[in-house]
Amino acid sequence: MAGSPVQPPFAPTISAEARAVMEPLVKGGSAPEVTVTLLRSAITRAAVRAAAANHLKPMNKSRAKRFDVEVSKAAVAGVPVKFVRRRGSDDPRLLINFHGGGFMVDSGSETETIPIAGLTGIPVTTVMYRMAPEHPFPAAVDDALAVYRDALSQRSPTSIGIYGTSAGAVLTGQLLARIKAEGLPMPAAAGVFSGSADLALVSDCEAFLPSIMGTRTGPEVLADYCAGTERTDPLLSPLYGDLSGLPPTLLMTSTRDQLLSQTVRFHLALRKAGVDADLMVYEGMLHAFWAYMECPETEDALAAQAAFFDRHLVR
Repeated sequence: MAGSPVQPPFAPTISAEARAVMEPLVKGGSAPEVTVTLLRSAITRAAVRAAAANHLKPMNKSRAKRFDVEVSKAAVAGVPVKFVRRRGSDDPRLLINFHGGGFMVDSGSETETIPIAGLTGIPVTTVMYRMAPEHPFPAAVDDALAVYRDALSQRSPTSIGIYGTSAGAVLTGQLLARIKAEGLPMPAAAGVFSGSADLALVSDCEAFLPSIMGTRTGPEVLADYCAGTERTDPLLSPLYGDLSGLPPTLLMTSTRDQLLSQTVRFHLALRKAGVDADLMVYEGMLHAFWAYMECPETEDALAAQAAFFDRHLVR
């Protein structure tokens, strides 16, 4: 987009592998362009979604092989899902994932889940929630809640964890707010990986950090997702509600992440509400890097996510 700031040179504090992946991304041409204009047209929206899926297919395949994980499609409570499971695992616990993609595209339903299922042995159900602009808020939260209710009918909440990256991280916070409003038991743990709990205000990093892989779509995408809902509604923006009683939460971001500020703000709000919340910030990495980059920083981030859930979910 004309006038967008340019990424400064990558620091020597990041790995050579990370630099080799990020430099082509910043220069453009290595990922499908995703713009609000394209996504608002029914014809081009289908093409963009297909291109995004095809772009991730090689990584889905390589990660499934490396982590010895199988992926299958099904439906839970009428909601389309993918079951992601390490071969031979009989772990009774469950993780529920919500993929990233700006609420408009699936940009990680397998790349975000395959490593965690492989590292922990915990099966992951990734929710293929209804997306904007066809289905604005609260459709995605309704789908997430339906899958969570089904999980509660089959196991103790102490053995369930929920998590997501980017839009999926936003949805994770919204689901926690909805769970509390509905009076349901909280999951054992939650992962908010590069997300926001405030859709009313543009944060410092959103305003000034340059984006990659298409135009800076945040405010416009949020308009399509939020539709007519007041931006300060606590079910849409949990930061404006009572956060007490939420489960132990791991928040993750990086210093070149447009949602760095929002992730930090959510972490501070959780701590002030008495929630057991930890924050991990990675040096020099782009937004949600663990979902689409192979480098030592990704290995560390995925291991941290896996260790967090393995520690908090009860068998």
